[in-house]
Amino acid sequence: MGEMSSFQLGVIGALFLSVASSVSIVICNKALMSNLGFPFATTLTSWHLMVTFCTLHVAHRLNFFESKPIDMKTVTLFGILNGISIGFLNLSLGFNSIGFYQMTKLAIIPFTVLLETLFLKKQFSQKIKLSLFLLLVGVGIASVTDLQLNFVGTILSLLAIITTCVSQILTNTIQKKLNVSSTQLLYQSAPFQAAILFVTGPLVDQMLTKQSVFSYKYSPIVLAFIILSCLIAVSVNFSTFLVIGKTSPVTYQVLGHLKTCLVLTFGYTLLHDPFTERNIIGILVAIFGMGLYSYFCTQENKKKQLGDHPIASQVKDKDHSAPLLAGKNTGHQDKESPDKKPSKDSLV
Repeated sequence: MGEMSSFQLGVIGALFLSVASSVSIVICNKALMSNLGFPFATTLTSWHLMVTFCTLHVAHRLNFFESKPIDMKTVTLFGILNGISIGFLNLSLGFNSIGFYQMTKLAIIPFTVLLETLFLKKQFSQKIKLSLFLLLVGVGIASVTDLQLNFVGTILSLLAIITTCVSQILTNTIQKKLNVSSTQLLYQSAPFQAAILFVTGPLVDQMLTKQSVFSYKYSPIVLAFIILSCLIAVSVNFSTFLVIGKTSPVTYQVLGHLKTCLVLTFGYTLLHDPFTERNIIGILVAIFGMGLYSYFCTQENKKKQLGDHPIASQVKDKDHSAPLLAGKNTGHQDKESPDKKPSKDSLV
């Protein structure tokens, strides 16, 4: 029970950190891009990831966490895929209307559910599906306005949905299959994510804004907001991997829509953005859907724990009466001999 309560506290802490840091960075970036005229979102994201890696490297040097070797092919492909998904999301926003971009983000949840059902054989109850449907309807009412379609924008949105879903499912799968923490995975993959965006970011931004990040005149206040944005991004990136690892890709997307509702609310209260009855109704419906999702997930987890408890007790009794044998299905890592080098884990 003590381990379970500490795990639940860890999940709550991860969710709170993710919401607080994400809302903060949205407000910071909105001021940077809308008020100060710095439109280079993809390049800024590459700086975020570079600062995140440098911060984690310092933390590693100070022994705040241990680095676990992961197969280079796995971490390289994973990092590049994450970077590409961010680029496609930014391109989708650039080539589509705001309304269609919001629909793209909404489509990530059902597509993630579909992929996990087909390839990971994960089962979602009707209650969970209903709560997700209410959530998506609410966010759609609150945030989706115009739906202007174009061929290039639609293709980019589809690519953004596919790459984002796959990268988030891999974030969860790698942490659990290879038994690595969110910090270890982020530390290993951040350089590759930063590299792909550092190379392609200026090109993507120039395509979208018709401006060059290299010819932009950086004032002291713009530099200050860029530094602040990068510092907040360390928390955003860390909490993203933490939440997906402790919960699931679908839960992370649900949390993302909570952030959307909070951003709309903060935009109205702090920045005096337009706010209508439609926004209020949509936010209330979305929050109701989130509440149902949280309640149903909690109830299903309790049932699962009660179902697993007798099995765990039987396994424990068997462990007392039989010697511990080395094997793939023991669920524990065997101690290695001193002269045996640790192997790098791989999913590829």
